[in-house]
Amino acid sequence: MLFPSTAGAAPVVVLTPAGHALHRNDPYLTMPATTPAPVVVASAAKAKPKRNERTVRTELVRLRNTHAITPAQYGQYNRGFSAAIASEKRLRGTRKTELEAVVSNLHAIAASGQLTPSRLPVLFQTLARNRQWWTTGPLLGSGQRVEFSGSNLVWQYYPGQGIELQVLGTFGKADGLYTAGSAAYPQLIALLNEMIPLAAQRGGGLTWEYYFKFDGGSPPWTSAMAQGTALEALTRGYQASGDGNYLQIAQQALPIFSVAPKTGVAERTPFGARYLQYSFAPGTDIINAFLQSLIGLYDYGQVSGSVIAQRLFAAGNAQAQSELPRFDTGAWSLYQPGSEDTLSYHELVTGFLQQLCQRTDAPVYCTTADHFETYLTTLPVLQLVTQRLKFKHQASIAFRLSKVSHVGIVLLRGTQTVFQTSAGFSHGSHSFAIPALKRRGTYTVRLAATDLAGNFARIIGTVQVS
Repeated sequence: MLFPSTAGAAPVVVLTPAGHALHRNDPYLTMPATTPAPVVVASAAKAKPKRNERTVRTELVRLRNTHAITPAQYGQYNRGFSAAIASEKRLRGTRKTELEAVVSNLHAIAASGQLTPSRLPVLFQTLARNRQWWTTGPLLGSGQRVEFSGSNLVWQYYPGQGIELQVLGTFGKADGLYTAGSAAYPQLIALLNEMIPLAAQRGGGLTWEYYFKFDGGSPPWTSAMAQGTALEALTRGYQASGDGNYLQIAQQALPIFSVAPKTGVAERTPFGARYLQYSFAPGTDIINAFLQSLIGLYDYGQVSGSVIAQRLFAAGNAQAQSELPRFDTGAWSLYQPGSEDTLSYHELVTGFLQQLCQRTDAPVYCTTADHFETYLTTLPVLQLVTQRLKFKHQASIAFRLSKVSHVGIVLLRGTQTVFQTSAGFSHGSHSFAIPALKRRGTYTVRLAATDLAGNFARIIGTVQVS
């Protein structure tokens, strides 16, 4: 499997040209979400541009007058922008806010001088799709993935930012189509042919970008994980069709891995290079994203014989092997240093490690993959730390926990329950605050933990109140 399977196909809402929303499961879209929950941001679409500031309209005129785009293209984009503005004025509530946000992001890109010809197709398709959705489609829940009839592209709803092209999700779907077998190859080729024209010129090559504010980053930004998955999908496109153009396009997608952030995703290290999940966040080390970018580089390098891809893989591979042990807590995996994985991310990174083990036979990949697989059935370990409490003083009962779990505590005096509660905790040392105890003596402490995979453990201890 190119990607570890999750619990069934991903749910999507498909909008028809008639405005009907169809809820279904996309059997080829099985990856979990690869970004944390988005932060809701206020729309700035109503803000008037500063005097002499570049705007969408002035930039379109400039591009037409300098022959960067044709008059026909200018007319198409200008009409699309006018239609979106007209719709925005008629909308109310959430629909208005979401379309305003997309227009605002487009204005910001223009004002920063980044409304380049190569970005126009994807930016104006994003604008058109948002206009279509918010004038005819239903309201959505945060993170909901959506599609449109007649298209294979995957979009995702980010509250306060509208629906945005989900680059990683779309290329992940392409890999799912390849895995499904030859009957799905025509759909795979159709998807790639939709996505290729949506790449922008960035860092000296082709890059699939994101065009919305996210986690402190401003558009346009890019991701090594998405770019690596694009390499994987293009390689599969060649294997499915025999068309060498897909390998040539993939070669044009390599430069971003040699360019430093915030334009590129290459962060130099003493061992080689780390490829970043977010081009706007140097120093942010998300291991599953890094590993997937390596898989894409490896597979493309092997199939195409590209020396550049092989060199990029070697640099990243050396760094990944050096840092991987830091992501193994001894009981669970880390998403990034100091933050444990959710269950879906734990399964995802385990699958990536198994793939790299198969490809490279590197002991650290194979051993860590085995560890992570074992952790899915390993019970959480609890240890009661507190042994004494002061009479009539507010206090806390401390404990140690081996892996991220939901922990419950019950405090008893004899058979009488005097306190109980529960909460979620990461691995390490923690405590429950308890009210002042009004009677001296021996109290029984029951602690129980259920980890993310459903493994359950319980301990019983005592504390003395004096």
